[in-house]
Amino acid sequence: MVRVKICGITTLDDAAVAVEGGADALGFVFFKGSPRYVTPEQAFSIIRELPSFVTVVGVFVDEKPQEMERIASEACLDIIQLHGDEQPEACRMARRMVKAIRVKSIDSLEPLKYFRDRVSAFLLDAYSPDALGGTGLKFNWDIAVEAKQFGRIILAGGLTPDNIQQAVRHVRPYGVDVSSGVERRKGRKDHQKVKLFIERAKTALD
Repeated sequence: MVRVKICGITTLDDAAVAVEGGADALGFVFFKGSPRYVTPEQAFSIIRELPSFVTVVGVFVDEKPQEMERIASEACLDIIQLHGDEQPEACRMARRMVKAIRVKSIDSLEPLKYFRDRVSAFLLDAYSPDALGGTGLKFNWDIAVEAKQFGRIILAGGLTPDNIQQAVRHVRPYGVDVSSGVERRKGRKDHQKVKLFIERAKTALD
């Protein structure tokens, strides 16, 4: 069964709905340029209320390793997700790491060969010149299928309750990640969409 991460969590209410709906992981954005940015204190106030066995992911963009470690400790993060132009050397940390790749074409997969032994999974998102993530844009899923040769793939980019089953059946990824596709406005989730997305993702291969 595919794993589901609901990203861009900013409130306990949204987190609770995602967990109740069956989400495997929640993502918290620590990039100040994002409309979904939360402070370590805000994230921790939500995370401490979560039940056991829910994975907590911190999303960072070109942040210093020592700062990521500090925030990860303060917020009690399980996994660090690198969503910028980080180099493989940035992955020398104690926590498990996910490297996000913004996909424009098949050539976008070139960095995966250098990160494959340093991260636990790759998150594939759509490239946009205007934003680093959460754009709602989709990319060619055939590229995601090709990327599976490098390790576990988490599919992101333009996923919604309407297309998630098609995406899972086409790519058969390790996991899927959604943010804007289940929002009613930036930073706040549409609870019905969250529940529907998780249900459809997890039953796509039944």
